[in-house]
Amino acid sequence: MSVVVGSRPRWQRWSSHLYVQVLVAIVIGVIIGHFWPHLGEAMKPLGDGFIKLIKMIVPPVIFLTVVSGISGMTEMAALGRVAARAFAYFLFFSSLALVLGLAAANLIRPGGGLNVDPATLQAGAVATYADQAHASTLSGFMLDIIPTTALSALTEGSILQTLFVAIIFGVALAMVGDAARPVNTLLEALSRLVFRVVGMIMRVAPIGAFGAIAFTIGAFGLEALAKLGALVGTFYLTSAVFVVVVLGLVARLAGFSIFDLLRYLKDELILVLGTSSSEAALPNLIEKMERAGVSKSVVGLVVPTGYSFNLDGTNIYMTLAALFIAQACNIDLSLSEQVALLLIAAISSKGAAGVTGAGFITLAATLSIVPSVPVAGMALILGVDRFMSECRSLTNFIGNAVAAIVVGRWERAVDMDQLDRTLKNRPEASTPALGGAPEAEAAAE
Repeated sequence: MSVVVGSRPRWQRWSSHLYVQVLVAIVIGVIIGHFWPHLGEAMKPLGDGFIKLIKMIVPPVIFLTVVSGISGMTEMAALGRVAARAFAYFLFFSSLALVLGLAAANLIRPGGGLNVDPATLQAGAVATYADQAHASTLSGFMLDIIPTTALSALTEGSILQTLFVAIIFGVALAMVGDAARPVNTLLEALSRLVFRVVGMIMRVAPIGAFGAIAFTIGAFGLEALAKLGALVGTFYLTSAVFVVVVLGLVARLAGFSIFDLLRYLKDELILVLGTSSSEAALPNLIEKMERAGVSKSVVGLVVPTGYSFNLDGTNIYMTLAALFIAQACNIDLSLSEQVALLLIAAISSKGAAGVTGAGFITLAATLSIVPSVPVAGMALILGVDRFMSECRSLTNFIGNAVAAIVVGRWERAVDMDQLDRTLKNRPEASTPALGGAPEAEAAAE
C-alpha cells in the first residue's frame, strides 16, 4: 500500500518533479546507448529538437528581462556600475579558472606516460574545429555583437546581439520616463507569457535529455571514457574543487551557501547534465534568480553576459587539455611557455565566446598560436570531449548563478531575507516548481 502525503501517493509526488524525470531519462538513455548503440545514435534528433526549442525562446526571454530591468533603473550611472562590476568579476574568476586548470595539469599529469608520437596524429580529425578557430578573431567577435537589424538580433539566436539591442531599448525607455509606462506594462505582460511558454517547453525536457545522452553513449561509447579516464577524472575533480572551494568561499563571503544554491538549482543542473548545454537552463536560471530576491536589472545584465564572458568550466578545460596534449606527446613546456599559454587562452576565450562548441574551438584557437603544442594533438581528446562538455556546462552554469548573486550584493540589489528563505526552501518562499509540483509539496515530504 502506497504511503500517502496529502492527496497523492508519495511515489507519484516524487515522479512529478522535473529533476526526477530527467534523471530517469538519463539512466534509460545510458542503457540504450550502451547496449544498443545504433539505436542510441538514432535518438539524436530528440536532443537536438529540445535544444532548438530552448534556443527559440532564449532571445525573447533575454530581451524582455533586460529591457524591463533597465527601464526600471532610476539612474543610468547604475547601469554602467553593474556592467563594470560584472566584467571585473568575470575577468578575475575566469583567469583564476585558467590558473587552476594549469595547476591541476602540472600536479596530476594526466597525459604522462602515453608517449604519443605527434607525427602519427590525424590532423584531419580536428581540421574543421581549427578552421572555425581561425575564423573566430577578437575583432570579428566584437563586430558580430552588432546585429544586421534590430529584429535579426531576436531571430538569429545570438545571446550577445540580443543583449546589445535590449540594453539600447532599455536605456531609451528609461530616458523617456513616465511616457513609456504603457510600454513597460506591455513588457511585463509579455514576460509572463514568455515564461509560461518556458514552462511548457520544460515539460519535454526528459525527452531531450534522453535523446542527447543516448546519442553520446551510442556514438562515443563508454570505452573511450575509460581510455582517457585520467583526463576526464582530473577535469571533473578540478571543476568540483573550483565550485566547492573557490565559489563556495565566494558564496560564504556573500552571505549564502553554495550547497543551498546547488540544491535550489537541482532541476536545472540535471537538465544541463543530460543535454550537455548550459543554454538549455538559461531561461529557468533568470527566473529563479529573480525569484530568489536578486533584482531584475542585475539578473538581466549579469546572467546573459556571463554566458559569453564567464566561462569558468571552459577555461579550466582549456589549460588542462592543452597541457594534457603536451604531456602525452612528451613535450616539456617551460614555466614561461605555460604563462604564455595562459595569457593566450585568456584572450582567445573571449574571441570564441558565444560560438557553439566554444570549448573545443577555443582550444584549437589557443594551440594554433602556441607553436610548442601540436593542434593535431586535439585528436587525442576528440573522443571524450563530449563527456567533458557536460562538466564544462555545469561549471559555467553554476559560476553564472553565483556571479548574479555576488554582483547583486555589491549593488545592494538582493533581498537577503528572500534569498535565505528561497535557497533553504522555507514554506514562506515556496512557489510552483518548474517540474510541475509545488515546492511546498517537496518540503512537506
